[in-house]
Amino acid sequence: MAVYVEKSGPVTTVINDRPNARNAGDPETADALTSAFLAFEADPDARVAVFWGAGGAFCAGWDLKYAATLADRDRFQAEIVEGLAFPPGSAPSPRGPLGPSRLELSKPVIAAVEGPAVAGGMELALWCDVRVMAEDAYFGVYCRRWGIPLLDGGTVRLPRLVGQGRAMEIILTGRKVPAEEAYRIGLCETVVPKGQARTAAEAMAQEIARFPQAAVRADRANVHETYGLTVREALKREWANGLDAHHKEGAEGAARFASGKGRHGDFANIA
Repeated sequence: MAVYVEKSGPVTTVINDRPNARNAGDPETADALTSAFLAFEADPDARVAVFWGAGGAFCAGWDLKYAATLADRDRFQAEIVEGLAFPPGSAPSPRGPLGPSRLELSKPVIAAVEGPAVAGGMELALWCDVRVMAEDAYFGVYCRRWGIPLLDGGTVRLPRLVGQGRAMEIILTGRKVPAEEAYRIGLCETVVPKGQARTAAEAMAQEIARFPQAAVRADRANVHETYGLTVREALKREWANGLDAHHKEGAEGAARFASGKGRHGDFANIA
């Protein structure tokens, strides 16, 4: 099975495992990844997800052997133009070519990147909230070589992380972006030794999962939802989301502090 899930308490790890294709995506894999993340979203016991590619590769992008079959215009029209088209109005978005890239989850997802995360694989990593990279991992718009555009959110999310000019240079040249540079320009948040990306991402996920979740999700939602709004509109959105979270758990948390928990910045003794 190309996609499977492993759980450790409140942390769900979604694993992409197509070793013969360096975890490149095809329609079956895209459907399976989308289903796995929707199941994570619906699971009341799941708090944080980790997205990992088995076998030393995060994802080598779209499976070009499959893409080559779309030279037939009728098949391209049916599978891509019509099959993945956005519906009118507020109907749910279809999955992206590589799967979950159009999902808008309410819970955090951390990418654990080993080896290549290129073309659509880079876009899947950009979809995640945080990226943990092994020191020899790398990004790159490698599909630049073959005339395949970014269709899983790369042109939308990359400028938001690194700025328009730097994003444009990375997108237009298609060049390799190694982990050290990715960290330096804000394209990943943590670099770890080779082979340790999953372990480090799962440790981070467990740390996030132990906090009261209404506030975690409200703050996460505000970061996503307020981008591009005016300051006033963004502050109104922050207030609305945060007020609901505070009502659910903030007063109880403040009472725990008043009773002596978590003093002097102690993150361990908070329950």
